[in-house]
Amino acid sequence: MKLTLSWLREHLDGDYAVADVVATLNRIGHEVEGVENPAEKLAGFRVARVLTAEKHPQADKLQVLTVDTGDGSAPLTVVCGAPNARAGLVGVLGLPGAVVPANGMELKVAAVRGVTSNGMMCSTRELELGDDHDGIIELPADAPVGTAFADYAGANDPVVDISITPNRQDCMGVRGIARDLAAAGLGTLKPLAVPAIEEQGPIATEIRTDAPDACPAFYGRTIAGVDNKVATPEWMRRRLEAIGQRSISALVDISNYVMFDLGRPSHIYDRAKLNGALVARRAKEGETVTALNGKDYTLSGDMTVIADDSGVHDIAGIMGGEHSGCSETTTDVLVEIAYFTPERIALTGQALALTSDARARFERGVDPAFLDDATAIVTQLILDICGGTPSTMTRAGTPPAEAKTVDYDPALSATLGGIAIAPAEQRAILESLGFGVTEGSPWRIAVPSWRRDVDAAPDIVEEVTRINGFDAIASAPLPRTDGVAKPTATAEQLLERRLRRAAAAAGFHEAVTWSFIGESEAAPFGGGPWLLANPISEDLKVMRPSLLPGLLAAAARNQNRGADSIRLFEIGRRYLADAEHPTLAILMAGDRRARGWQAGKAAPFDAFDAKAAALALLEAAGAPADRLQVMEAASEGTIWHPGQSATLRLGPKAVLAEFGALHPSLAKQFDVGGPVMAVQIFLDAIPGKRASGPARVAFTPPALQSVRRDFAFLAPESLAAGDLVRAVKGADKAAIVDARLFDRFAGQGVPEGQVSLAVEIELQPVEKSFTDAELKAIADKVVAAAAKVGAMLRG
Repeated sequence: MKLTLSWLREHLDGDYAVADVVATLNRIGHEVEGVENPAEKLAGFRVARVLTAEKHPQADKLQVLTVDTGDGSAPLTVVCGAPNARAGLVGVLGLPGAVVPANGMELKVAAVRGVTSNGMMCSTRELELGDDHDGIIELPADAPVGTAFADYAGANDPVVDISITPNRQDCMGVRGIARDLAAAGLGTLKPLAVPAIEEQGPIATEIRTDAPDACPAFYGRTIAGVDNKVATPEWMRRRLEAIGQRSISALVDISNYVMFDLGRPSHIYDRAKLNGALVARRAKEGETVTALNGKDYTLSGDMTVIADDSGVHDIAGIMGGEHSGCSETTTDVLVEIAYFTPERIALTGQALALTSDARARFERGVDPAFLDDATAIVTQLILDICGGTPSTMTRAGTPPAEAKTVDYDPALSATLGGIAIAPAEQRAILESLGFGVTEGSPWRIAVPSWRRDVDAAPDIVEEVTRINGFDAIASAPLPRTDGVAKPTATAEQLLERRLRRAAAAAGFHEAVTWSFIGESEAAPFGGGPWLLANPISEDLKVMRPSLLPGLLAAAARNQNRGADSIRLFEIGRRYLADAEHPTLAILMAGDRRARGWQAGKAAPFDAFDAKAAALALLEAAGAPADRLQVMEAASEGTIWHPGQSATLRLGPKAVLAEFGALHPSLAKQFDVGGPVMAVQIFLDAIPGKRASGPARVAFTPPALQSVRRDFAFLAPESLAAGDLVRAVKGADKAAIVDARLFDRFAGQGVPEGQVSLAVEIELQPVEKSFTDAELKAIADKVVAAAAKVGAMLRG
């Protein structure tokens, strides 16, 4: 929401500067995003008169001007190529040191074809005041020479950009901001002048609402004999352009001006382009309309439109149609002021991905009691600027303007708001904001029609305390017990911190992605059970069932920017049907090893890199990594590459992690090139620590040296090496402390369909060294354990 200081003064009387406005707005909860004074970019430009204009001696299309700058000094020589430059012309001179707004060029004294030029006579385009570049600006002959052009043009009018929170629909117009500032003590709110319209004859076009649930009220009147060829008044044009609105025509500018001035959208139709009654109704399924932005939109049956017998003219409350707008030939108009149900406007705008200033106001909820007055104000502006004869007003439907009251105890400002404010001061604040106050036990607060956001006593507390000033809340330390502070982080928070450090230490970069994704992105992961009813956009509609879509999108962005090796991780929540689940996800794409004269060609990541990362992080999380089983991927064939992915489990059902290569079709969907490896660790599946028992005895290194033995087994190709290692390690748990696979061979000497797997076991004697008989007995147990999983000792 933008406004200029002079515009604010139309509603707020008082002696204040822009700095006072900014400070007060921030204090009462309206964050100021920026202040820009157009005069600053016009510094160094002044009104000047051309005294003489002579042909340039070295160029046919240039002239040498002598220019009076009005400061009493000698005239300046300026070289100019504008065709309208002539003696006696009053224009705008840019002096040396000034910066041209259109291109950022700093003006300097310079020789142009051998003639020294001391500045530049400017066009409207160069000063960003218009599109005309055919000649230099021509001001009236009586324009005061020597005056700063910013002052002469009225450009010294700061523009304040305010961030309005979604609940403050009343502040979507300059008057609403002025009301809040007046309540905060910065000036006095001026009364709103509502004209009395001298109506003449009945309305020329019937209007009605056939969708009272979506458009409860539809008001309007016709005005005959308007002249839309007249120029928009300078004061109105300047204000609209200052806040970024392009002046289009008098009628369109009037409608826009009232919207930004009073927060009240309206629409003005060219009656010559209407056919029959103008009706607010539900759209027919598949109906289309070409909006004012030139785009075609296909509508659904739950959307509201404004239509006549020929078809749809408007997407109600959002944007008008291209073919019913006013033009220079417009002579008869229909002024429409309506109330649309906010929720329906929001849903329609989201479904069509269509935003507008009108939508921003209607979806917040405009004042339902302001239809008559708004119609009168728009009508009077049209009559004053464009002329015409107004008809009587038609009121179709009834706006939801029921009175609302709230019970309130003034003591709540201290107990709930933290500021003790005198009841008399509270009453004054509320009344200045438009609330009605009836004192009693409790107070009865009448909520104004424009404050749709106020429903209960805490809302009243907020109004009182913010106007009084949140900075008046006294700082108070939180209570704490004596001694060393107790840890406040939960076990889950500590686990996430530990994993973040471990992942970063392993060379991964942390990513933070949206918790919301599009339906197409969620589909490969089984879809999302949780859909937002009011999403920011259709691309952020589903609560993510996996962290991988966000990481894939991040990887694609990195690859598009030339990244060769991508190693990302994220800790966040997956949102499934039963609950939300904390998860750590890793994604690797591109080169694991860059090419080099020693390493040779670049090497991509593979499934074993993903497995190693998964095991390392599970170990950092406290999971029993040595007891995990490698089993097939739970979702193989959908997001995982068949044969290049697996899960890590504690038993057949407890899945702690899944890892491997993502399916090529998934990588292609997200536009990620090359093999993509990923890991998902399910943090809530990792078993927690058992209840503490007796203190653990300090570790004592064994006194005897360990013994290592190697075994080579013939096993079916289908046997997972991890299963064999696990079986061997469990053959004698008292003696075998470790087992690892150190070789895998297939080929000459190994039967077809089988592989040779070599396993090293480590034996740790405790009280005495192993005897040969004991070692043979352990070896027999190892061979027997291997046989149970289908492996036999290789002869």
